[in-house]
Amino acid sequence: MASRATKIVATLGPASSDPVVLEQILRAGVNVVRLNFSHGTGQDHIALARLVREVSHKAGREVAIMADLQGPKIRVGKFADGKVSLQTGGKFVLDASRTEPGDLGGVGLDYKELPRDVKPGDTLLLNDGLIVLTVEAVKGDQIRTSVKQGGVLSNNKGINKLGGGLTAPALTAKDMEDIRTAMSFQADYVAVSFPKNATDMEMARQLCNVAAQEFRHRPALIAKIERAEAIPNLESILKASDGIMVARGDLAVEVGNAAVPALQKRMIRLAREHDKLVITATQMMESMITNPVPTRAEVSDVANAVLDGTDAVMTSAETATGAFPVEVVRQMAAICIEAEMAEDVKLDADFTGMAFSRIDQSIAMGALFTAYHLGCKAIVALTDSGSTPLWMSRHRIHIPIYALTPKLVTQRKMALYRNVRPLLMDQNVERDTALAEAEAHLKKRGILSSGDIYAITCGEPMGAPGGTNMLKIVRAE
Repeated sequence: MASRATKIVATLGPASSDPVVLEQILRAGVNVVRLNFSHGTGQDHIALARLVREVSHKAGREVAIMADLQGPKIRVGKFADGKVSLQTGGKFVLDASRTEPGDLGGVGLDYKELPRDVKPGDTLLLNDGLIVLTVEAVKGDQIRTSVKQGGVLSNNKGINKLGGGLTAPALTAKDMEDIRTAMSFQADYVAVSFPKNATDMEMARQLCNVAAQEFRHRPALIAKIERAEAIPNLESILKASDGIMVARGDLAVEVGNAAVPALQKRMIRLAREHDKLVITATQMMESMITNPVPTRAEVSDVANAVLDGTDAVMTSAETATGAFPVEVVRQMAAICIEAEMAEDVKLDADFTGMAFSRIDQSIAMGALFTAYHLGCKAIVALTDSGSTPLWMSRHRIHIPIYALTPKLVTQRKMALYRNVRPLLMDQNVERDTALAEAEAHLKKRGILSSGDIYAITCGEPMGAPGGTNMLKIVRAE
């Protein structure tokens, strides 16, 4: 399998939860599995997480687990017949106090605050923007609307407000319960849905750390950027998170489809500048839910995200409920490899005007620069926390970064870092022994051969987190 820098996040569901299929998608190249807490029970997720750990161990591929929280359910209620067909120009009432099933005249709401959040003239988008309603009047719990764009509206479809502005908190009571579930199996990443600002992410982090305390675990947090309000707060959200997800579905509904590609590029660039991770998601291989090959547009979409510098590309229904989950991953991996071959490396330009206040960060940059100009076969980082490989991975370089760590949690977390190959290795407290063991470890795996030149970083004393202070250029024995 050719070496691939961009990582693949695959959503698990009925199509990929069978142990045989799960092993096939892991072997096809999945680096992170996503458990979608919008579906299934806590017990389902616990069982699936256990299965992932067993199967990845069997396949010899350590993957990260991402628990994706549902977030606030801003949805319509249920209909007497399961759905209605709204006619353009007709009238429709969204009623927060309605308890009986909906009909052609109106429907109840899961989100009871909606009448407080809208005013006449506002545009509401239902079912991912396929149905458009204009608010004419708000009377108590009733939102009276006219149908600007009709269509079939079925049970529990989502509601967005054009331009954003819904006050629903990012974390619901269900999310708090789900955080406890995710921490019980030590999810490596927690994705937070619909955060509006840094405070939402800080609250999520506090809840995660409290729930994970008894397991002595600290998950990394991914902010899903899917609200219009999150865009002006992007930098502060980034600072409060470990990474972001370009969640193009709800975001496109709130800001308009046409605004999303430029936002995607900006988000990926900002994340890399802030030494954060970034995942590009939603409809990347959508047609492969039912077809064995992607469309040319989908191929371009995945390749463009890679060329933008994303850490990972993500599947949703394609691997959760689609007919070709294994083929989706194979095709995605092939597109990533092809796109990476076309990338420009501009390391010298990257470093112009950069200032480093930390020794470990300077060592990381020095390793990249030296390895690039010397044409090293590999960059090797002995790491406890994964910080040094993370900094290295923020810059494009066509030299693989091997991160050797004694900690399984660090190995799993690094599964999401672009161009980082995390390996588990006990580290000797004596520096020279540790360096010799690292070389032997990589030679045994066929990564290094005698005569290869590589760069290696470590910290003295060994095993002190944040202590990377040494860079050595070595010719393999």
